[in-house]
Amino acid sequence: MAHARHFTSTGFVVQDGATLLHWHAKVKAWLPPGGHVIENEDPVEAVLREVEEETGVQAEVVPTGSLLTELSYPTQVQPPLTIMIEDIDDPVAGFHQHIDFIYVCKPLQPVTSIPDGWRWVTKAELASGSPLERAGGAPEAPPEDVRLLGERAFQLIQTQVR
Repeated sequence: MAHARHFTSTGFVVQDGATLLHWHAKVKAWLPPGGHVIENEDPVEAVLREVEEETGVQAEVVPTGSLLTELSYPTQVQPPLTIMIEDIDDPVAGFHQHIDFIYVCKPLQPVTSIPDGWRWVTKAELASGSPLERAGGAPEAPPEDVRLLGERAFQLIQTQVR
Protein backbone atom coordinates (compact mmCIF):
# COMPACT_ATOMS: atom_id res chain seq x y z
CA MET A 1 0.00 0.00 0.00
CA ALA A 2 1.46 3.34 -1.04
CA HIS A 3 1.42 6.22 1.42
CA ALA A 4 2.97 9.63 1.78
CA ARG A 5 6.44 10.04 3.21
CA HIS A 6 7.92 13.25 4.59
CA PHE A 7 11.57 13.98 5.34
CA THR A 8 12.20 15.28 8.87
CA SER A 9 15.25 16.10 11.01
CA THR A 10 15.53 15.71 14.78
CA GLY A 11 18.27 16.99 17.08
CA PHE A 12 19.31 15.76 20.51
CA VAL A 13 20.72 18.98 21.99
CA VAL A 14 23.18 18.06 24.76
CA GLN A 15 24.62 20.39 27.39
CA ASP A 16 26.11 19.60 30.81
CA GLY A 17 24.94 15.98 30.86
CA ALA A 18 21.35 16.70 29.85
CA THR A 19 19.31 16.86 26.65
CA LEU A 20 16.33 19.04 25.73
CA LEU A 21 12.92 17.33 25.52
CA HIS A 22 9.34 18.57 25.46
CA TRP A 23 5.96 16.94 25.84
CA HIS A 24 4.55 16.80 22.31
CA ALA A 25 0.79 17.08 22.85
CA LYS A 26 -0.15 15.81 19.38
CA VAL A 27 2.14 12.78 19.53
CA LYS A 28 1.63 12.34 23.29
CA ALA A 29 5.32 11.65 23.96
CA TRP A 30 8.52 13.27 25.18
CA LEU A 31 10.50 14.31 22.09
CA PRO A 32 13.58 16.35 21.20
CA PRO A 33 13.28 19.32 18.82
CA GLY A 34 12.71 18.53 15.17
CA GLY A 35 10.44 18.89 12.20
CA HIS A 36 10.01 18.76 8.46
CA VAL A 37 12.81 19.39 5.98
CA ILE A 38 11.54 22.19 3.77
CA GLU A 39 12.16 22.69 0.06
CA ASN A 40 15.78 23.51 -0.86
CA GLU A 41 17.02 22.61 2.63
CA ASP A 42 19.38 19.78 3.51
CA PRO A 43 18.82 17.71 6.69
CA VAL A 44 21.55 19.55 8.66
CA GLU A 45 20.09 22.95 7.79
CA ALA A 46 16.67 21.62 8.80
CA VAL A 47 17.74 20.31 12.21
CA LEU A 48 19.58 23.53 13.08
CA ARG A 49 16.59 25.64 12.01
CA GLU A 50 14.13 23.46 13.93
CA VAL A 51 16.26 23.49 17.10
CA GLU A 52 16.44 27.29 17.02
CA GLU A 53 12.76 27.77 16.11
CA GLU A 54 11.51 25.45 18.84
CA THR A 55 13.97 26.17 21.66
CA GLY A 56 15.72 29.44 20.80
CA VAL A 57 19.06 27.60 20.98
CA GLN A 58 21.60 28.15 18.24
CA ALA A 59 23.43 24.86 17.85
CA GLU A 60 25.88 22.93 15.75
CA VAL A 61 25.77 19.31 14.64
CA VAL A 62 28.22 16.95 16.32
CA PRO A 63 29.99 14.76 13.75
CA THR A 64 28.83 11.15 14.02
CA GLY A 65 30.51 9.69 10.99
CA SER A 66 33.42 10.27 8.71
CA LEU A 67 33.37 12.45 5.65
CA LEU A 68 35.65 11.86 2.69
CA THR A 69 38.13 14.59 3.63
CA GLU A 70 40.03 14.21 0.38
CA LEU A 71 36.89 15.02 -1.60
CA SER A 72 36.74 18.71 -2.52
CA TYR A 73 33.60 18.42 -4.65
CA PRO A 74 30.72 17.76 -4.45
CA THR A 75 29.88 19.19 -1.03
CA GLN A 76 29.15 16.63 1.67
CA VAL A 77 26.39 16.74 4.26
CA GLN A 78 27.27 15.60 7.79
CA PRO A 79 25.80 12.10 8.20
CA PRO A 80 23.19 11.64 10.92
CA LEU A 81 23.51 9.32 13.89
CA THR A 82 20.79 7.24 12.26
CA ILE A 83 17.78 7.50 9.94
CA MET A 84 14.46 6.21 11.21
CA ILE A 85 11.13 5.59 9.52
CA GLU A 86 8.29 6.53 11.84
CA ASP A 87 4.60 5.79 11.30
CA ILE A 88 2.48 8.90 11.86
CA ASP A 89 -1.29 8.66 12.27
CA ASP A 90 -2.29 12.31 12.04
CA PRO A 91 -5.99 13.05 12.58
CA VAL A 92 -5.81 15.86 10.01
CA ALA A 93 -3.23 14.69 7.43
CA GLY A 94 -3.97 10.99 7.80
CA PHE A 95 -1.50 8.12 7.94
CA HIS A 96 1.97 8.85 6.59
CA GLN A 97 5.59 8.19 7.45
CA HIS A 98 8.48 10.37 8.49
CA ILE A 99 11.93 9.54 7.21
CA ASP A 100 13.74 11.13 10.16
CA PHE A 101 17.40 12.14 10.12
CA ILE A 102 18.55 11.95 13.76
CA TYR A 103 21.40 14.29 14.74
CA VAL A 104 23.32 15.07 17.91
CA CYS A 105 23.76 18.79 18.52
CA LYS A 106 25.47 21.03 21.01
CA PRO A 107 24.73 24.69 21.72
CA LEU A 108 27.06 27.32 20.25
CA GLN A 109 26.81 29.24 23.55
CA PRO A 110 25.86 28.02 27.04
CA VAL A 111 22.06 27.89 27.32
CA THR A 112 20.76 29.75 30.36
CA SER A 113 17.02 29.72 29.62
CA ILE A 114 14.62 27.63 27.58
CA PRO A 115 11.00 28.19 26.54
CA ASP A 116 8.10 26.94 28.64
CA GLY A 117 7.30 23.32 27.94
CA TRP A 118 10.94 22.34 27.41
CA ARG A 119 13.11 20.71 30.02
CA TRP A 120 16.63 19.43 30.42
CA VAL A 121 16.55 15.66 30.97
CA THR A 122 19.67 14.16 32.48
CA LYS A 123 21.47 11.04 31.36
CA ALA A 124 20.39 9.32 34.60
CA GLU A 125 16.72 10.26 34.07
CA LEU A 126 16.78 8.88 30.53
CA ALA A 127 18.63 5.71 31.51
CA SER A 128 16.19 4.98 34.34
CA GLY A 129 13.17 5.15 32.05
CA SER A 130 11.33 6.89 34.88
CA PRO A 131 8.24 8.96 34.14
CA LEU A 132 8.93 12.68 33.73
CA GLU A 133 6.66 15.32 35.24
CA ARG A 134 4.71 17.30 32.66
CA ALA A 135 2.33 20.22 32.84
CA GLY A 136 -1.34 19.34 32.66
CA GLY A 137 -1.03 15.59 32.92
CA ALA A 138 0.29 12.52 34.64
CA PRO A 139 4.04 11.86 34.45
CA GLU A 140 5.12 9.88 31.36
CA ALA A 141 8.35 8.06 30.54
CA PRO A 142 10.16 8.99 27.33
CA PRO A 143 9.71 6.42 24.52
CA GLU A 144 12.37 3.74 24.09
CA ASP A 145 13.84 5.29 20.93
CA VAL A 146 14.22 8.68 22.64
CA ARG A 147 15.92 7.03 25.64
CA LEU A 148 18.34 4.97 23.54
CA LEU A 149 19.17 7.76 21.08
CA GLY A 150 19.60 10.21 23.96
CA GLU A 151 22.07 7.84 25.61
CA ARG A 152 24.03 7.61 22.33
CA ALA A 153 24.02 11.41 22.12
CA PHE A 154 25.55 11.62 25.61
CA GLN A 155 28.23 9.08 24.61
CA LEU A 156 29.13 11.07 21.48
CA ILE A 157 29.41 14.35 23.38
CA GLN A 158 31.48 12.68 26.12
CA THR A 159 33.84 11.21 23.50
CA GLN A 160 34.35 14.68 21.96
CA VAL A 161 35.24 16.26 25.31
CA ARG A 162 38.12 13.86 25.97
